[in-house]
Amino acid sequence: MGENVYDVIVIGAGPVGENVADRVVQGGLSAAVVERELVGGECSYWACMPTKALLRSTSALRAARQVPGAREAVSGEVDVAAVLRRRDSFASQWKDDGQASWLSSAGIALYRGQGRISGERAVEVVAEDGTTTALTARHAVVIATGTAALLPDIDGLREAAPWSSREAAAASEVPGRLAVIGGGVVASEMATAFAGLGSSVTVLARDGVLPLAEPFAGERVTAALREAGVDVRLGAEAVSVKRDGDGSVHITLATGETVEADEVLVAIGRTPNTQDIGLGAVGLRPGSWLAVDDTLRVIGEAGEASADGWLYAAGDVNRRVLLTHQGKYQARAVGDVIVARAKGEAVQDEPWGRHVATADERAVPQVVFTEPEIASVGLTAAAAETAGLRIRVVDHDLGAVAGSALHAEGYQGHARMVIDEDRKVIVGFTLVGPDVAELLHAATIAVVGEVPLDRLWHAVPAFPTVSEVWLRLLEAYGR
Repeated sequence: MGENVYDVIVIGAGPVGENVADRVVQGGLSAAVVERELVGGECSYWACMPTKALLRSTSALRAARQVPGAREAVSGEVDVAAVLRRRDSFASQWKDDGQASWLSSAGIALYRGQGRISGERAVEVVAEDGTTTALTARHAVVIATGTAALLPDIDGLREAAPWSSREAAAASEVPGRLAVIGGGVVASEMATAFAGLGSSVTVLARDGVLPLAEPFAGERVTAALREAGVDVRLGAEAVSVKRDGDGSVHITLATGETVEADEVLVAIGRTPNTQDIGLGAVGLRPGSWLAVDDTLRVIGEAGEASADGWLYAAGDVNRRVLLTHQGKYQARAVGDVIVARAKGEAVQDEPWGRHVATADERAVPQVVFTEPEIASVGLTAAAAETAGLRIRVVDHDLGAVAGSALHAEGYQGHARMVIDEDRKVIVGFTLVGPDVAELLHAATIAVVGEVPLDRLWHAVPAFPTVSEVWLRLLEAYGR
């Protein structure tokens, strides 16, 4: 066969695409990835890594000020220039040499340019100079193109050159005034970050702050943002935006009120990067989210995967869970199932099998790096009830745990576990408080493993740690 023939072709070299390619190569197949921007994708340069770098310095400063003895050693405020330099380093200065080198060392071919499906198992790559390279896949093509920020149809918004999450994550300076349209994870984290870096921030949260989390989580983040000086306007809806000649942005709300800012960040959701990847060539609608079956094969307009199942979609683009770590989890399943099918091996597609992404539906862990942090896994109480489960909700004051008082003076937080009463297992867990992110994996294991509550009594938390909350929750539930 020709030199441009591979067992698997992956369109998109973000964390998901990289992991798919790596898995198939480790499984003995050949792989190529196609990337139109930077190898490493959104997470490496405009999301997970740089945004957490923006948040960490102010978070560490707050933590030090909450502990007597350390508090007295802290003087001055956060060094904004140093924070931005550290952010730049975590974004690799927006250069992908290191990640491209890793692809090469892993035996994965890289083609730079716009990848488009041109037919069954066929992909064209159009480079920046207009040259076209035709690639052929022996076994599978995987779409891992991710998503882009969704821009709402608000009068004048596009003309006002708003920030998306990308511009916020890569900002070269901190605006004096920042308006945020949205109240979800990106909106809340960026409001926290820029308020900590000195911006005067206004949040226009039409649907509330973190509306998909447990209600107490959004309430505590809202209170903390307001305490930090952020103007949080719940239910506020922007109807028009205009940028003046001097650069100022004027946002008119449905109430007739106006908000003035130097920059406006729009963070209301995501849209799939499928507009220009050749979906029409295989009977799919350009710009659409891609539906998939249990093994992440793309489902066509007829409602089923193609007979030979050569087209897959992994990561944000299939809309199952828009989180990097969950996309990488899907990538492992996709890479392994492609290898199994190529070698004629058995496919383990039962729930929790090697070739399915069962956790997408039952045990998605997520941390929101606001102040306080929110760490959750599985179902909220409301979602569990909607799913028809007979549940019991157990709450505990996280600040009442001995380890919490040692961790920080005046520690405030909350913990909740959602119990499936019929099976006596945890189906949801939420923690809100300073530094709760590192407590989450224990809850994730409990949910994924469906550990019976009777057995959890034998998982004794070390004293004095914040993890003692597990014992307090079990005591509240009773035995």
